Amino acid sequence: MAEVVGVRFRDVGKIYYFDPLGIVFNKNDKVIVETARGVECGEIAMANADVPEDQIVRPLKTVMRKADSDDLQVLKENAEKEAKAYDIALRKIANHGLEMKLVNVEYTFDNSKILFFYTAPTRVDFRELVKDLAGQFRVRIELRQIGVRDECKKLGGLSICGRPFCCSQFLNDMQQITIKMVKEQGISLNPTKISGACGKLMCCFKFEQAAYEELHAVTPRVGTMVRTPEGKGKVTDVNLLTGMLKVHIESARDSADIVCSRNDVKILRENHGAQENTAQEPLSAE
Repeated sequence: MAEVVGVRFRDVGKIYYFDPLGIVFNKNDKVIVETARGVECGEIAMANADVPEDQIVRPLKTVMRKADSDDLQVLKENAEKEAKAYDIALRKIANHGLEMKLVNVEYTFDNSKILFFYTAPTRVDFRELVKDLAGQFRVRIELRQIGVRDECKKLGGLSICGRPFCCSQFLNDMQQITIKMVKEQGISLNPTKISGACGKLMCCFKFEQAAYEELHAVTPRVGTMVRTPEGKGKVTDVNLLTGMLKVHIESARDSADIVCSRNDVKILRENHGAQENTAQEPLSAE
């Protein structure tokens, strides 16, 4: 085990481990650390904790110090510089006639480098642009192409549910999302309903998938024969989230389907590959 602190450099970004050198830091403290791209100011996202060695990438860099008022002033000045650099870069991109969209600009804490993040449909030859920007700012320039999902994460916005993008609020990593997840969650395959602002499948399908898998494991599928308090019948409709089922009772052919909870039924025979399930005890097909 090794004592570490978790540091985040963006509001919703990956957490990196650093050696606190025995100093106790609190969550949300601003700290100065040395990273692969130079000295940076980050925020403590995880206070001092012991973690297994196999979760640490060696060599583990150290926390240089807790940020003071001067460091916070540097952050404020860098934010102002980034806004100006963004406007300048936009004009120069237009002057060079490049087919690229500037997304964001970041200064390193020590002002040794400026990073320009952009999206583009194809590969862009930006060598002349880099020379132009270097001559303007007289520091090291780095252009990084990012995907549309990363663009939404950086810029933020409101999703079709009316809430801020999940990726810009609490998702640290971009994970793969598949159509299979959408189908298992019973969502219509309408592109306008399953796509986020980035044009990709919405992130919520991924982090909600585990809950749906658990519900599928304990809920009879449509077409499954079950025993209910009112007799044997076939499941005709399922509300996966509430656990309520509509069941057509065999002995009452002309009557309406009854509504009951998945906790009150027992699977008798499975159809269409439905999985065994119960909310109370393991079931076997009769």
